[in-house]
Amino acid sequence: MQILNIQNATVYRGPHKVLLDFSLCIEEGDNTAIVGPNGAGKSTLLKMLARELYPSGGKVEIFEKDRWNVWELRKRLGLISPDLQQNYAPAAKGVNVILSGFHSSVDIYDHQKFEVAQVETANRVSAELGIDHLREKPFSNMSTGEQRRHLLARALVNDPQALLLDEPTSGLDLPATFQYLETARELMKSGKTVILVTHHIHEIPPEVTNVVLMKDGMVVDQGPKKSVMTSKSLSSLFDVDVELVSANGYYQVMPAS
Repeated sequence: MQILNIQNATVYRGPHKVLLDFSLCIEEGDNTAIVGPNGAGKSTLLKMLARELYPSGGKVEIFEKDRWNVWELRKRLGLISPDLQQNYAPAAKGVNVILSGFHSSVDIYDHQKFEVAQVETANRVSAELGIDHLREKPFSNMSTGEQRRHLLARALVNDPQALLLDEPTSGLDLPATFQYLETARELMKSGKTVILVTHHIHEIPPEVTNVVLMKDGMVVDQGPKKSVMTSKSLSSLFDVDVELVSANGYYQVMPAS
């Protein structure tokens, strides 16, 4: 099954054309990193996939459908982003953050009801991510890493077919970064398709097999990670001479000597 099938999409934000004749296909099981500098159009792409923006032309299919009830889509395509983290209800307790995934809300409310199985699922996911001890802690009092893991749990309670991670380790210290990346790796190993959107090369786990390079609202290269991720391609992408190095399946860039 195709998770994404975008053909010749053009997207405006206000008077500005941000995505230009944009095309991208991602199949289920193809763990993919979408890499580009600030201003490449990555955020606009995410908003289009979240159905917050719509193209003025072209075709956008998600899970082979072009029309979605946005609440149902959010259960099948789990999105974890800095925008969601920033806008999430600050007073929400940890357990409520996770349960809110069943209603795609930013806290839980009196009119929302939860079945016993849903509560059990939330408890299980909380334990698996190591955050069950934060059940009563308000979201605003959590560290950035704790917040990020709660939003991941919020997505996982629906057992989505794919996860869309927007700059997943931004703002995390090294231990939290390593912990989050290890969790993403385990999800990919378990069969979950992960689409990672970033400008941080170190965020790309070894299990990512395909890379898409975005610049100026267009896809400039895409394909298997080993063929797309080169010093030459990344130097052109970021307009600075870099040297790509790798270790233990991860990549990092340094200034070219």
